[in-house]
Amino acid sequence: MQLLETTFWSAGGSRHRMAEQLGFSKSKANAIIAGLVDQGLLAEAGLQRSSGGRRAENLQISGALGVLVGIDIGATSLDIAVLGPDLLPLAQHSEAADVRQGPGIVLARVRVLMRELLARAGADAKRVMGIGIGVPGPVNFESGQLVNPPLMPAWDGFSIRDALREDYAAPVFVDNDVNLMALGELWRLKRTLSNFLVIKVGTGIGCGIVCHGEVYRGAAGSAGDVGHICVDQEGPRCHCGNLGCVEVMAAGPAITRMAVEAAEFGQSDLLAECLRTKGRLDALDVGHAGRAGDAAANGIIQRAGSLLGQMLASVVNFFNPSHVFIGGGITHIGPLFLAAVRQSVYQRSLALSTRHLEIQYTPLGTQAGLVGAGVLAMQETLKVRGVAP
Repeated sequence: MQLLETTFWSAGGSRHRMAEQLGFSKSKANAIIAGLVDQGLLAEAGLQRSSGGRRAENLQISGALGVLVGIDIGATSLDIAVLGPDLLPLAQHSEAADVRQGPGIVLARVRVLMRELLARAGADAKRVMGIGIGVPGPVNFESGQLVNPPLMPAWDGFSIRDALREDYAAPVFVDNDVNLMALGELWRLKRTLSNFLVIKVGTGIGCGIVCHGEVYRGAAGSAGDVGHICVDQEGPRCHCGNLGCVEVMAAGPAITRMAVEAAEFGQSDLLAECLRTKGRLDALDVGHAGRAGDAAANGIIQRAGSLLGQMLASVVNFFNPSHVFIGGGITHIGPLFLAAVRQSVYQRSLALSTRHLEIQYTPLGTQAGLVGAGVLAMQETLKVRGVAP
């Protein structure tokens, strides 16, 4: 199992490299690898580049093991993918959704899509080796249940595992959506970064924490719930009941609210025209208006970015990460938001905390949650089932 995990996290490698990483002798590694290849758990996939002498075979997790299902449930979206053990998507689907409809409606749709995608991938329920699910709320990772989720109150205490267990024998793992984004980035980086943060800004604001190369969930699974850090004690009331949370002042709905106000009070002709044409506004419209030179739109973007940076400065001072990756729907708003976040963080944080700090949008973009769901499914399945196919 240790060798399978190492192969998965390193995206393959030679027998010699696997032996070095695990601290095994060459003969012991060769014997274990030969056994795993014979069992159909590992596969040899082509030759590595020559560094002089005989070229080594690349090792990878065998596709014969089965498929993974990654599910990213957002507040307003649903993304599902069937993935190979190498996390390459075999079939994928995205659509709008409303998580407030409750688990009955949302999971009924999830089950339908899972069947359709498995059929497209040429697999059936028996081929599914693990299922990873991300949800926009605090999760007790051991039980897989949401705990008082502000954006999805109807899901409190609901067992997603039990709902999917009716159709699938594969183990089901549930985690907060931004933790999965952090897992996705950790896998992309092959654990070359040990301490970093992933911030998701969408309907809400959350933070995935990678500490010493592992996702940190805290004592009860609520680590990283930074959306409810106060940035203005006299600000508007948040849905959590408190005043001036960064989520209610800088997330997607807050940006939309400020845009509607700018349109209705004559501060932006572009936003007013967009509101008349579409009948509504969203953060993407604000980004388009800002790039077209609209002063009010740019002011909204800068304010939201500055408030997020204000919150992040405290977190950066506390945790001292090497990188902060920002993801979620807000990334489509453009570079001005990121610039405002950076300026606020660098201005408010201690010099030592920011000396080598990099702040950027997530390289995985909209795929971060799905990739992370696949990583969760593979990693936890290997722990639960060991080397059993």
